Amino acid sequence: MIFARDKSQMCNNLLQFAHVYAWGRKRGQRVISMRFSYKYPYFKIQKTKYTGFFWYLFAKYAAALGLLHTVSFKHEDHIEEKKQYMENHRHFVVSGWFVRFYDEFLEYRDEICDLFQLREEYMEPLRSRMKVAMVGENADTIRLGLHIRRGDYKDFYGGKFFYDDATYAGYILEYARQHATKDIVVFISTNDRAVSVNDFETLCQESQSRIKFVVMPENNPAQDMAMLSECDAIIGPPSTFSLTACMYHDIPLCWMEEASPANMRFDKFENHFKNIR
Repeated sequence: MIFARDKSQMCNNLLQFAHVYAWGRKRGQRVISMRFSYKYPYFKIQKTKYTGFFWYLFAKYAAALGLLHTVSFKHEDHIEEKKQYMENHRHFVVSGWFVRFYDEFLEYRDEICDLFQLREEYMEPLRSRMKVAMVGENADTIRLGLHIRRGDYKDFYGGKFFYDDATYAGYILEYARQHATKDIVVFISTNDRAVSVNDFETLCQESQSRIKFVVMPENNPAQDMAMLSECDAIIGPPSTFSLTACMYHDIPLCWMEEASPANMRFDKFENHFKNIR
């Protein structure tokens, strides 16, 4: 068996495991996620065979005792040597963010999306909340996902992508100008509890398009990510959170690489995927 281990946040964990899963799937080897064996109980993968706390403990202590070798991709060095070890062995732990098997990932992308579908007890309430938010809207109304990332982004890349509300509003207004004949419902996903719908309504009042802002504080992180995935387009700073959201239905994603929306550009999952930071 191959065990995938990482200590980062939810979508980093998901993508790291998915690379290893796809590599093993291509070679007929079973890959088990250590992280999803006990954390993030929202996804279908937690109901699959061999995904459970016992296997997490087994792999953790087997690796600590040296019974399972750990192939570490924590740093971007000796990558080919590490991949060669994986080719020549069947039982080991893979850890670290820099494990990359792009071709295999894309080949088994549908299976990966299926493994990481939200379980129905989490998805059904989300669908209901989104349906209520869309009451009164017409069939042409655009559902736009806005990912506001604060918290750890104050230090990420020196705070380069730590944007204020006015910057996010600028992107929304530019999007509205490009879709001037459409009504827009903006579903906001954020790790900043201070984000206010009223503030965004004030910042965007100049728009002649009808824009409605929605925040769902009842959502857990996986539901917020799934909410973005149910939209027609997503805007947000470079992040695996928005990247994972667009993976499911290949919806257009605009990464806010700079504060000005003058050069805003939407692209599909595969093109963003190979440019993960």
